[in-house]
Amino acid sequence: MKLTTQTDYALRTLMYLASRTSRAKVADVASLFGISINHVAKAVNLLSRLGYIRSVRGIGGGIELAMQPEEIQLGKVIQQVEGDVHLLACVGSDESCVIHSFCKLKGVLAEAERVQLEYLNGVSLADVVPTPRQLSQVQSR
Repeated sequence: MKLTTQTDYALRTLMYLASRTSRAKVADVASLFGISINHVAKAVNLLSRLGYIRSVRGIGGGIELAMQPEEIQLGKVIQQVEGDVHLLACVGSDESCVIHSFCKLKGVLAEAERVQLEYLNGVSLADVVPTPRQLSQVQSR
């Protein structure tokens, strides 16, 4: 499975927010990772709609996690941001090809996807959060 850039930015944003004790700005995330503010804003918008982060307006506002990092399963985030992604089109549909009546590949790939998702759902955001010190080292480069 290859993740889209949007999923990459969404995961980075969640990691950044989980490493903080205060709200952040979209510009902070973009600046740290050296990516477009617009791309981060799109990821933030999606994460907000999915309930992973909340946006607070006004003085002292910004973005923050809407739940504890331990409650956020990476597999679920990836699945929600990516949508249905399969190793081959036939795995996720009843679409058939000329060898469908005897092909065993669909079952093998479906099992590989299941195992991968099971693993990713066993990993929480808390398991991958960088320390504030690690992030500060990135900022000083």
